[in-house]
Amino acid sequence: MIENSTHIKGAERPSLEFPPEVTESVSEIIAAVRSDGDDALRELTARFDGVERESIRVTDEELASARKRLSEEDREVIDETIENVHEFHEEQRGHLEGFEREFDDGVRLGQRVVPIERAGVYVPGGRYPLVASPAMTIVPAVVAGVEHVVACAPPQDDGSVQPAQLYAMDRTGADEIYCVGGAQAIAAMAYGTESVPTVNVVTGPGNAYTTEAKRQVFGHVGVDFLAGPTEVLIIADDTADPELVATDLLAQAEHDTDSRVVLVSLEESLARETIDAVEAQLEELPTAETARACWAENGEVIVAEDRDAAIAVANDYAMEHLQVMSDEPREYVDDLVNYGSLFLGHHSPVVFGDKAVGTNHCLPTLEVSTYTGGIWVGTYLKTLTHQQLTAEGAASIAPHAAKICELEGTVAHRLSAEKRFDGEAERQ
Repeated sequence: MIENSTHIKGAERPSLEFPPEVTESVSEIIAAVRSDGDDALRELTARFDGVERESIRVTDEELASARKRLSEEDREVIDETIENVHEFHEEQRGHLEGFEREFDDGVRLGQRVVPIERAGVYVPGGRYPLVASPAMTIVPAVVAGVEHVVACAPPQDDGSVQPAQLYAMDRTGADEIYCVGGAQAIAAMAYGTESVPTVNVVTGPGNAYTTEAKRQVFGHVGVDFLAGPTEVLIIADDTADPELVATDLLAQAEHDTDSRVVLVSLEESLARETIDAVEAQLEELPTAETARACWAENGEVIVAEDRDAAIAVANDYAMEHLQVMSDEPREYVDDLVNYGSLFLGHHSPVVFGDKAVGTNHCLPTLEVSTYTGGIWVGTYLKTLTHQQLTAEGAASIAPHAAKICELEGTVAHRLSAEKRFDGEAERQ
């Protein structure tokens, strides 16, 4: 129990551990893809998705068809989200710079910030094929300057990629798009097949199987991070409207029965009114079946004695989305350190970050935000260091390096340093 806080409604804290059967199944899928390539992808797609495709790569005809299936208004809305995400991530890129300077006489050190060559992004299907996801994963890669972006998305029942997702993947700048989902898509991008090129980093959200696949291929390729179902923690004070708080909690609860929704209220009356509002709104919500199960199993309501106690709970829970519903939300900011993305004030709901405003919605869950943030332009960049020394600079550093080598017992290293003593480098 966090000091100076009381649970009115509790739930177990989950962890990022999957059942052994998931781990074993994913291992078998990855092995099949590594061994049989495209044939395995076709067989696994037929087995898990119930569809058969002659080609797993999306064709130009399919891209044109997806565009035609969307109204002009639909396309404009998707384009607007892409533009907003692009603008925000361009700003991020502008604040990442290399440098080089002389740190001592004859000793120049520096760094370069360069893009990863090839990136693979996964766009999830599932209960709600997220239309904004391509913008969140592909746009930062394009802005970073990645040379080649490969995208994978699972098929619908008719064997095609969901049209709005496919349109968005094309508009954001994916170089190749494949209609393949699940752990097999992660394996294909990590190890390559006859059709799917291997990449250097795999990013994007997914279910337990795709997340476990990312864990298993990590090391051979980079990954963004491992994440579970969506989460929201709302800090609300006496200026918050319980009806609005309830609405924002349910917006995340409808994602998945395993989603986490937490209210940290500074007023017990607000907490109880919000619980009543949640129950009332569930009666009218079309997605109530999922949201009600989530609320029953994973909903929490905590009453905090004061702002410091509320902040302590938020930092301890380290959740994906952190919303501060207060007339003075900026009073909380400096002390909040563990979250994926922060939403300040009554008019900044999570849905804006998820869908349209421009910040990234691929964020860490399950306390992963204690050590990393979400996808950003830096996900697709490498910071590489370099050094150049003159003979004089080398002579000044060599004795120190040689002494460290002597302490370590690394003899060949020591000799490499000693050959730079006393202008030795100038004579050779």
